[in-house]
Amino acid sequence: MKKPRYPLRRSPRLRPSFLVLAGLLLAALLLPRLFPSGAARPDNTPAVLAEYPAGPLPPDLIFDKLLLEKSLRRLTAFHGDKAVRIYTVALGFAPVGHKQFQGDGKTPEGRYAINDKNPRSAYYRNLGISYPNNADSAFARKNGKSPGGDIKIHGLAPAYAAIGASHRLTDWTYGCIAVTNPEIEELFNRTPIGTPIEIVP
Repeated sequence: MKKPRYPLRRSPRLRPSFLVLAGLLLAALLLPRLFPSGAARPDNTPAVLAEYPAGPLPPDLIFDKLLLEKSLRRLTAFHGDKAVRIYTVALGFAPVGHKQFQGDGKTPEGRYAINDKNPRSAYYRNLGISYPNNADSAFARKNGKSPGGDIKIHGLAPAYAAIGASHRLTDWTYGCIAVTNPEIEELFNRTPIGTPIEIVP
């Protein structure tokens, strides 16, 4: 059976594996004792990044650049040259390397832009990323495959919103970038369409 693209809007197949998310719910209860704030995850990436800037932002401040560092699971939002927010994220289930084909479970790498905003996403809200670009599409066609698409920065589905920050303990998406619902709310409200996003290994 062909694996659906991720995430699909208004589709019941959008949900990740029930067992994966059930495991995350269990992790939300148990793993904070094993991996306290600032401790390393089993793959040596941070469980929580201590440098997350706290406190309210000016109401009119917008994010004019995003930088995702995959190996750190770190999404940084900039205003001008200043980092104003840092979010810890979950990635695709096969996070190492650039996304090449539909279903490979990888999060893209390269320079893209925010090209869509969906306030009614099945994953609360989402920001669309302009993958695939022309080079991505050409490479996939050369190999007789689809490059995939529908790569988003998104929150958590209502049924799993209570997992909160513990969703970060594993990479569980099909290639998207997942944050908590309060975090996607802030990103959604402060990131205009056209904002550049750079994704590095």
